[in-house]
Amino acid sequence: MPSLSGILLDARKHNLRDGITGALICRHDIYLQLLEGPSDKVQAAAQRIGRDDRHVGMKILLSESVADRMFGQWAMLHDPAKTVIWSEAEIADDILNRTTPAEIMRVFEALADQMEQGVLPDA
Repeated sequence: MPSLSGILLDARKHNLRDGITGALICRHDIYLQLLEGPSDKVQAAAQRIGRDDRHVGMKILLSESVADRMFGQWAMLHDPAKTVIWSEAEIADDILNRTTPAEIMRVFEALADQMEQGVLPDA
């Protein structure tokens, strides 16, 4: 997946520069990304992602301030969706449009918990 490799390289470079951390969960049918950092830098990153022609149909599912980062040690953790994620059938059935912000956060919290337990995906 050459495009994904390029996306990860760019994300890590920009995120290190801007003090942003986060995680990217991806599979051929889903991409979910969580960005953490200064609000202005995260907003600028979201705008940059939206202008990038490698991203199609980007939608912000949740935007909120938090006290602590979940992925503070990662410029961009890559999880190839082998951990906690919906099935391909659920994605095809448009589950993301029915998923609450709290459910989205639980996906990333589960990934952070797996990291703490030493069950790391291919980063």
